[in-house]
Amino acid sequence: MPSNNPLLQNINTLKGVGPKMSEHLDKLGLKILQDLLFHLPLRYQDRTRVYPISSVQHGQEVLIVGKVDHCSIIFKRRRMMVCQISDNSGTAITLRFFHFANVQQENLSVGTEVRCFGEVRQGRYSFEMVHPEYKIINNDATELSGNLTPTYPSTKGLQQKTLRRLNTEAIQHIELLPEVFPDSLRKKYRLITLAEALITLHQPSSKNAIEQLLSTNHPAQQRLIFEELIAHHLSLRKFREYSQQIKGIQLTSKDTLYHKLLKSLPFTLTNAQQRVIEEIKQDMQQHYPMGRLVQGDVGSGKTLVAAATALTAIEAGYQVALMVPTEILAEQHFKSFTEWFEPLGLRVSYLSGRQKVAQRRDNLENIALGLSKLVVGTHALFQDAVKFQKLGLLIIDEQHRFGVHQRLSLREKGKQGECYPHQLVMTATPIPRTLAMTAYADMDYSVIDELPPGRKPINTVVLPNIRRDDIIKRINALCQQGAQAYWVCTLIEESEALQCQNAEETLQLLQHNLPELQIRLVHGRMSAVEKESAMQAFKSGKTHLLVATTVIEVGVDVPNASLMIIENAERLGLAQLHQLRGRVGRGTEASHCLLMYQSPLTEIAHKRLDALRNSNDGFEIARIDLEIRGPGDVFGTRQTGELQFRIADLLRDQALLPDIQAVAEIIIKQHPESIQPLIDRWIRTDEDYVHA
Repeated sequence: MPSNNPLLQNINTLKGVGPKMSEHLDKLGLKILQDLLFHLPLRYQDRTRVYPISSVQHGQEVLIVGKVDHCSIIFKRRRMMVCQISDNSGTAITLRFFHFANVQQENLSVGTEVRCFGEVRQGRYSFEMVHPEYKIINNDATELSGNLTPTYPSTKGLQQKTLRRLNTEAIQHIELLPEVFPDSLRKKYRLITLAEALITLHQPSSKNAIEQLLSTNHPAQQRLIFEELIAHHLSLRKFREYSQQIKGIQLTSKDTLYHKLLKSLPFTLTNAQQRVIEEIKQDMQQHYPMGRLVQGDVGSGKTLVAAATALTAIEAGYQVALMVPTEILAEQHFKSFTEWFEPLGLRVSYLSGRQKVAQRRDNLENIALGLSKLVVGTHALFQDAVKFQKLGLLIIDEQHRFGVHQRLSLREKGKQGECYPHQLVMTATPIPRTLAMTAYADMDYSVIDELPPGRKPINTVVLPNIRRDDIIKRINALCQQGAQAYWVCTLIEESEALQCQNAEETLQLLQHNLPELQIRLVHGRMSAVEKESAMQAFKSGKTHLLVATTVIEVGVDVPNASLMIIENAERLGLAQLHQLRGRVGRGTEASHCLLMYQSPLTEIAHKRLDALRNSNDGFEIARIDLEIRGPGDVFGTRQTGELQFRIADLLRDQALLPDIQAVAEIIIKQHPESIQPLIDRWIRTDEDYVHA
């Protein structure tokens, strides 16, 4: 039955919203009129004043008025209409149109006065605007707008003027929007009302300083940022409570297998590793499923923590699934776990999308019968054909590379009756604690904050690629002394084939220049046998130099390798560069990483390379990476639906997080009736996304 509140009515009841437009609006999550109020502007255009043409600057979006000096159609690489207009300031600007009708040229005749809005760009001879919005000024010309003009997130087929018109209709009913944030807390934190905030953001007057709005320091924005962060925190806390009410598998063991593993290792665990293992064991003894995030910098020993955790589950009679994002990392883990577990009498299986039919069939049978105690795999693990007999623990490495539905699918495989398996999530991407406590409020959180003894910091040098010959000489000298080196090839195109081709060309170049060295190649398109052969030759010391694509980013451990060259380093993200660098520095010798770049460097690339040169600290690098990329990319959530904030930003707004956590506690204890309305208002995703 339709609601009497217009804000709750379907958006297709509005005038002009037909089936096609309704489909476009649905893509943006706009289903009812109230959704429009929370579809917030990305930015604002200032059409409230006219700028003299002489005062405009490159990159500005401005409103100008001038008279047409000339207008013509020219033919270069493509047909275009070019007009020049000037004003009383004595300066001219070019208007350039690639899509136009002949009538437009007729209307823009010499002497015609026009008002234009667009982005100013530096052209070859003067400033120009490409496809500006324009209006011919007649005697009955309308006055300037009194408000800043909002620009909304949109989709193909949906114009800004349509979104502005629909938002104007929604705002007419804003008095019917309930204020669900507790009034006492709103006043305590000096927040304006919800209605006042929304009206200001959708229809900001020119008195609202555009600089304040662009910097998100406006009180209207702060009000909504605060409420959105609260809603996300509460949704994760609610799931945490839910997960502690469902049944888990209580796992206890005598640690017989664990102690046998420790005796077989040529080193002892760090204090940090031992502490985290104990925290995990305590979790697995609870009556609800464990959900713990373990983060540790490159080389801190997360894999051994995963092994200890797996042995606890196996000794209690359960199977373990270890899911990793790439085949080369899966192969590396399979090899490590086989070396550790087979002497203990435990079978380890490996599943990938490239296995032969007979081998895959045998593995699936062993998993279904419970003969395989630990199963390592990529996305292949959550295919329907994979059936576990008794799955008790999921270990997910570099979890941010998997979509939410993939992790949910794997969790469902371990459900036995009403019981769900435990989940251990590991990442080598250090996340500042305050951010982790908000982004993963549904999970417990451990940090391996200690590197194994004897590890030396890696000396990082940044060099232009014109120094290639010097670098080749350095490789030759080091390898002749018994060291080993990586040469990593990257390409800007998102193409594995092109990246492999580049690596093959580099191999030929290096073999020609370094005939005395043994050089091998490894890339993602090689067969598992070929990759294993190349890696084994390198690990055993038979190969001096390994040319590779970024497939070696994680998991490869060769202690004697002490030199890493990364070609075109400016094309990689900071986290990926830090991971690659972590492939060296695993032995006792001093290690070096050379970052080669192609000039000129962009400002962002310069900042990345400087950060890596100046620090080996994963947390500092993560902080800078967050600044550059934003939390959605670092947490790997752009494609999955998690952490999709409408106005808040975890990095920018992190100073608010202690208050957010404190206010969430007060709402849970004193205003529980506000929890669900706040979540419903701000969290667009399905409930399962929050539960991932």
